[in-house]
This record gives sequence, structure tokens and C-alpha cells, in this order.
Amino acid sequence: MMQRIKQLTNTSLLITSFFIAVLIGFVNNVQAQDSTQATIESHESEHHSTEAHGDKKVDAGKLIMEHIMDSHDWHLFGHTSIPLPVILYNSERGLTMFMSNKLHHGQMAYKGYIMEEGHAVAVNELETMPEHEATVNEELTAKTYDISISKNVAAMLVSMLIMFVIFNSIAKAYTNKRKGLAPRGLQNALEPIILFIRDDIAKASIGEKKYAKYMPFLLTIFFFILINNLLGLIPIMPGGANVTGNIAIALVLATMTFIISCVSANKAYWMHVIAMPGVPKPILLLLTPIEILGVFLRPFVLMIRLFANITAGHIIILSFFCLIFIFGEMSPGLGYGVSVMSLLFTIFMSALELLVAFLQAYVFTLLSAVYFGMATAEEEHH
Repeated sequence: MMQRIKQLTNTSLLITSFFIAVLIGFVNNVQAQDSTQATIESHESEHHSTEAHGDKKVDAGKLIMEHIMDSHDWHLFGHTSIPLPVILYNSERGLTMFMSNKLHHGQMAYKGYIMEEGHAVAVNELETMPEHEATVNEELTAKTYDISISKNVAAMLVSMLIMFVIFNSIAKAYTNKRKGLAPRGLQNALEPIILFIRDDIAKASIGEKKYAKYMPFLLTIFFFILINNLLGLIPIMPGGANVTGNIAIALVLATMTFIISCVSANKAYWMHVIAMPGVPKPILLLLTPIEILGVFLRPFVLMIRLFANITAGHIIILSFFCLIFIFGEMSPGLGYGVSVMSLLFTIFMSALELLVAFLQAYVFTLLSAVYFGMATAEEEHH
């Protein structure tokens, strides 16, 4: 059994590297495709805005979105942040690379680009100049692809490093001089979780004979979601990143489950979807489209469940903090009074989110195993 765990952890290391690489490419591609439309809409709305520049009231919606959305720098505290590489490709200008601090938090244009609401916008001027003096070129913006190392991508690289350290240390524990002895330390803490995923999720859902080849994926996806959920519990603290609350990442995770299910599916599974045995043909006209739709709804539900639960928790916690400043603008005393209740509710929600972090990792892994089991189940003969 110990040798089997060692093999599973080593295989998981390889899958983790490929898995994160796919996520990085997909997230940045989605970001690049969204940038053009978001930019055009933001410029159109600029002309209809009537808010005064001197208005210092707290915009709770904007504050919350800034914390849960992706960005091109890693905010630490106040006006201090870690700049990240901005990598832009334009069919006319070619490849452009620079650090995000060159944009001065979106206040400056640099090498022909500015940042508006996290999206790269092409301008006509190539020299460094104040953002409000630059002229936006929407035609060039539409041809610009953003493949930067954003905060979410950097956070995924951090989680990949954490997973490598965890799995590598556990694997070594089974090959060193303590082989055969009782586990201790990190090995002792995580071995029950690995065995739980193997015995109560993989074996129970897929079967004793077929579960082994799915274990590396199930272990990888469980720990990837769990680690990023835990890191995402600090969205208002230095270094917080909302990785699993990004719908593009949730989509990639669900898509990988969908692809593995389809590739692993046997003839009995597809016959059940296309023409369920024993069902009259007139009923199949209604039932078959529903079954086919269900094949695509399963990964969609996986995506929405993970994205909605994680994002909703972050929004609620940040909303409690915003209440302090909203009521504080009405009256300082009222702000201090509300802060007590906001703090208590924040502590409660943080404890609840800690449970959700484990629960969502478990549910996603369990449902993935269930789908694999459904796809590989042999046809029963009565």
C-alpha cells in the first residue's frame, strides 16, 4: 500500500505541471479575448459619466470587484505592490514586454499601451506619458492579445510549487530509511487524505479494478482546488488571490473532467446516452436529446458550483468590511458601532469559508470520480 501511494504521488507531480500549464494558457487567452470588448464599452461609458473627480465616497462595488478580479500586479498593502510581467502581442507592433510598475497603477501610458480596468489598451503614442493625454486606438486594441503573468497566474505558480513540495516530500518519505515505519509530520497529516480519496472516492465511485489510473488526476485536482481555496481565504490580506473564484479556471477544471469522461467512456455508456436500451423508439425522440444535454450539463454544473460558492463567500466577507466605511460616512460613531457587528460576521463567514474550502474540493473530486465511474461502468445483463 505504501508503494502504491508513492507511485500515485510521483505521477501526480507530472500531471500537476501539465495541469497548471494548461490553466495558465487558458486563463490568459480568455483575458485577451475579453479585453477588446471591455475596453470599447469602458470608453463608450466614459462620455456618459457625470461623476465629479473630487467625489471621495466609498464605491463598495468597485472595491469588492478590485479584490476578487485578476490584476497585473500583486498588491501587498497601501500603495505597495509587486509588479508582474506584462506580455502583449499585437499583429502590427509585434511582441511587447515590460513590468507592470511602468504603468504606475494605470496612470501612465508606456510603449504604446495603458491599463484600463485590468485590460490592455493600445494608444497611438509610443512614448511614456500620462494616461489621460494618450489617444486610444481601438483598431490596435482589437488586435492586441494579453498573455501576461497576471496575479492569478502567479498564484497558480505558487500553488504548483506548494504541491510539488508536498508530494515530493511525501514520496521521499516512502523511499528513505523510514520506509515501513509509522508516518510522521507532513506525511502523517496528508496520508489519511490520500487514502480517503483512494478508498472512499475513487474505489467507491469508479470500482476496484479501474480506479487506479484516475487517482493521479483526482489527487491533483483535489489538492489544487484545496490549496487555492485556502490561499483565497485572504482576499483582503497581502498576497490574496481569487484563483478558484475565476470562472475561466473553474471552466478549465470542469472541461478536463469532461474530456477524461468522454475519452474513457465505453460503448455501454454511449448506447445509454444515444439510445437507452429497453426504451420505446417514440420515447427516445424525447429522451435522447435530454441525455445528450446532460453530458454537457455535468461539467457546466461543476464549473458553476465551484465559481459561485468561492466568489460568493469573498463578496460577503468584503461587503461586511465595506459596511464600516459606508456607515462611517454617515456618522463616525455609527461607523464604529457597525464595525463591531461587521467584525463578528466576518469572523463567522471566514470560519464558514474554511469549511467551504474543503467541501468544494471534496465535492468537485467526488463528482469527477462519479462521472468517471458512470462512463466506464459495464452494461448489466439480467
